[in-house]
Amino acid sequence: MMVKKRSFLIMLVAFLIVGCAGINVQHDNINIPAGKIEDNHFMGIRYPFQVTAPSNWKMATEFPDFMKELGYDKPGPGDNEVTELYLFDPETKSNMQIDFTPASHSEKFTQKYIEFLATAAMGSFQEEMEKDYGKGIKFEVAPVEPYVLKGVQFAAKKYATYTLEGVKREQGWIYGFTEPYQIFILYMILQKEGVNDREDMKRILDSFEVMPMK
Repeated sequence: MMVKKRSFLIMLVAFLIVGCAGINVQHDNINIPAGKIEDNHFMGIRYPFQVTAPSNWKMATEFPDFMKELGYDKPGPGDNEVTELYLFDPETKSNMQIDFTPASHSEKFTQKYIEFLATAAMGSFQEEMEKDYGKGIKFEVAPVEPYVLKGVQFAAKKYATYTLEGVKREQGWIYGFTEPYQIFILYMILQKEGVNDREDMKRILDSFEVMPMK
């Protein structure tokens, strides 16, 4: 079956999360570079965060073309919301995207509120998947859980597992807030025998840190 293109990932999840809450979203200043990559370590410039990937993974600040085959749409030249960093395993195509968005100073976040918003996107995520691939797709949805990220005040994780074209996938997101940013981390794990991308992603997330603003 041909993989259909769709743009629901960061944009849909972000839209659902902020839309259902009426959160005021400000846009990225794309004139500032995202950051620098050296030896699989990323240091942010546009936003103050850093993260390290295992040696078998790749990092990119530009959209990797292979992700079109997984249903992601390449950002257009007029987009004012851009992903800060893409990380992926070239062998399995498991991937992660890290996106920051400035938050309005008027918004009030709590851990409970973050978990509610992270959960709110799941229903529409499933609907979008069924629209693209048919209602026969079966999901196992994990409960929302708090997630600890260094330098982040509140964060929650939500994900589902399903099988598509004979490959078991885990797809989910971590939604976080730390003054003055909203953080969206979306990921997809494509399981392959002998490869433990889930453990690699844990190492990536353990290395992730939002640094104090100078």
